[in-house]
Amino acid sequence: MTDWIDIGTLADIPQRGARTVQIAGEKEIAVFRTGDDHVFALVNECPHKKGPLSQGIVHGHSVACPLHNWNIALKTGEAQGNDEGCTPTIAVREEGGRILIARPASLKAAA
Repeated sequence: MTDWIDIGTLADIPQRGARTVQIAGEKEIAVFRTGDDHVFALVNECPHKKGPLSQGIVHGHSVACPLHNWNIALKTGEAQGNDEGCTPTIAVREEGGRILIARPASLKAAA
């Protein structure tokens, strides 16, 4: 069973932007909102040099890393084009106008 964390409403995330969520003992999570209002969550690290993806530019359903312009698919966390690597994804759902992200697995064991 998945535990979910309420992080706010769609309006709390800038369109074509991101906000971050810090969960004690876990890597920072970046929650992205696309221009067509889809929401995705990734660990806030580019697989290349660990750049903060939340500070990148969201275009379509990808984000460009602010350090070296790697494009990361928001749905899969995979680097696009000739680049290789993957950023872990976090499950997201909307319920009653609220955005929820899945609690990382390492916290489920401690709960």
